[in-house]
Amino acid sequence: MALTGSDLLAKVKELGDASKSDLVRAAGYVSTKKDGSERLNFTAFYEALLEVKGVSFGNGGGNGKGRGGRSLSYVATVQGNGNLLVGKAYTAMLDLRPGDEFEIKLGRKQIRLVPVGGADEEE
Repeated sequence: MALTGSDLLAKVKELGDASKSDLVRAAGYVSTKKDGSERLNFTAFYEALLEVKGVSFGNGGGNGKGRGGRSLSYVATVQGNGNLLVGKAYTAMLDLRPGDEFEIKLGRKQIRLVPVGGADEEE
């Protein structure tokens, strides 16, 4: 049976260094093909993982928050490779374009991005 919710999150944290295939398999997102071989259901795994992180899919609710009814969480997570990703929805809200440059200002446990040539002020 495939894990969901906090059980899924706990399993992913427990197996943090495991391969993606091993994570999907351990979480129970596996089915059997007609020929008897194993099929890993990556899409279902990642959808369940996003769901528990607060990103929902489907057309229920109709909250008008962009395509697919998703709402922005205003939370970013440092990825396994150390990168911090700011998604397209956020850059679109600020009308940012490819090539826009920012100065990185570091504070105590915070990062502030200031447009190059822009004023360093709070809105």
